[in-house]
Order: sequence, then C-alpha cells, then structure tokens
Amino acid sequence: MKKACTWQFIISFFISNLLICQSDKDSLIIKEIKPELRLRVGIDLFQPVISQFDSNINGLELVGDIQLNENIYISSEIGLLNRSQQSELINFKTSGSYIKIGGDFNMYKNWTGMNNQIYLGIRLANSFYQHNINNYILYATEQFWTDNIIDSGYETGEINDLNAQWIEFLVGLKVQVLKNTYMGFSIRLNRLINNNSPENFGVLFIPGFNRVTDDNIFGSSFNYTLSYSVPFIRNKKR
Repeated sequence: MKKACTWQFIISFFISNLLICQSDKDSLIIKEIKPELRLRVGIDLFQPVISQFDSNINGLELVGDIQLNENIYISSEIGLLNRSQQSELINFKTSGSYIKIGGDFNMYKNWTGMNNQIYLGIRLANSFYQHNINNYILYATEQFWTDNIIDSGYETGEINDLNAQWIEFLVGLKVQVLKNTYMGFSIRLNRLINNNSPENFGVLFIPGFNRVTDDNIFGSSFNYTLSYSVPFIRNKKR
C-alpha cells in the first residue's frame, strides 16, 4: 500500500512538473512572437497626385515611424519639392529638401490585434532650398512703360544656400485597411523659428513649410499617407 502511494506521488509529481514546463514553454513562445518594435514606412500620396495635374509642382515625401510602446512613436518625414510660382510682381521657382523629426502620442485604445491611431504630434523641421528668380515687374506709380518686365540681369537668377527652421503641431489618424497596410491623414500648424531671407527679396515659399508672408510667422499644411508596417520579433530568450 505504501509502495503504491509512493509511485502515485512520483507519477503525480512528474506529470505536474511536465505540465509546468510545457506551460512555461508556451509562455516563452508567446513572448518570442510578441513584436518588440514596429517600423512603419510610407509615402505622402498628395505630392505625386497633385504633380500630375499641376506642371508647376513636382515633389515627393516619405514618411516613417517607430513604435516604442502602445502609445509612443518616433516619427519623421523627408521630402523634396520643386515649385514655380507667380506672385504679384515676381515669377520664381523654389527647389529644395526638408526633414521633420519628432514624436506622436496615440490617444486611441485599440482592441487586441489592432494598431490604429488617433494621435497628437510635434515635429522640429529644417529646410534647405534655393530660389531662381525668372522675372519681376518694376513697380511704378504710373505704368506708362510696356517693357517693365525684367527677365535678365539685375536681381534675376539663382539665390542659393537658403534654409529655414520651424516647429509643427499636428493631429492625425492612421487606420489599417489591409494586413500591415495603413492609410493616414494629418493636419499641421507650423510656427517659423528662423529663416535666412536674402537681401532685396522676401522669401514667399519654403519647401515643407509652404507659404510665407512678411507679417505672419504661422503656416499650415497636411499630408495623406499610405504606409506599410514591419514588426520586429524578439529573439528567443535562453
């Protein structure tokens, strides 16, 4: 009788330990497949689309973010833009690039398996660009002259090595439309910090910031994005 009880204890102990080990193994597998970081890369759809309808605009913006935890993301945008414009007195072309770096805070509580966002964000931005003044109109109180459009010589041609810095506050959303594929939209309020405007020419447009005026340091912009998410898997713990 004692021997039977002893074997029953040994068998029970062995089975219980086997089940615990299996449970720990399953738990390890779950941890092993849980994403540690999530990289999302994409493109702003507005720039290529508007370029097809307006020959004066040619641009491209790439977007990306890295998910640090459930609500915090490090985000960035990098863009190139060429744009020709006619102001009241000046016809010019702006060419340049820009980069924006900051973070987003997700305010949307996702269900299990979802990764949608309604977020607030902030960016610090820098733009390097140049202007090419194609022509300008000489201002006169009495417009009797027919040849007052200047397209060569004094104050025409390229103005190089321009740059500007600004800060952006934004609100946006990202929604999963297919597996790991997201559509997004954001609205941005821009506040100009620095702009090295050249002599005899007031900058009217900055790539990434948009329109500039002499008496207003604020601007606005938006983007409409398509992006793809790539999860990084934790390595197996030993």
